[in-house]
Amino acid sequence: MTQGNDTIVQAAGCVLWRRSPVHGELEICLVHRPKYDDWSHPKGKLKRGEDPLAGAIREVAEETGYTAAPGARLPTMHYLANGRPKQVHYWAAEVISGDFTPNAEVDRILWLPPTAARNRLTQPRDRTLVDALLTALHLA
Repeated sequence: MTQGNDTIVQAAGCVLWRRSPVHGELEICLVHRPKYDDWSHPKGKLKRGEDPLAGAIREVAEETGYTAAPGARLPTMHYLANGRPKQVHYWAAEVISGDFTPNAEVDRILWLPPTAARNRLTQPRDRTLVDALLTALHLA
């Protein structure tokens, strides 16, 4: 039984990918959050009772403007955020359609090849998700 601040914050997100419209190579979408001045994968807190996969796809749409098709389940991340335990469920997701419009949460996105995406991510723990995506897509 958990009480008070020991409750685990539940969140979900995606490692969003596409084939480059220019050269067909794999590109990964990173989002820039001005509130934290960081680069990360699109993710966010789940609504009460929300299915993690549905939440992950919702967060991608809210933060990037893209509709995505979920693929393989990726590792779940566990860490402390503001002193509280947080659990973030991740999936690989391929962009189907949409366009990015800057919003309050995300002011910029980047489409980067895997190595550049790994290097740009602010949190080292997020880099393992790039490797997990490559494995899921049989590109590792």
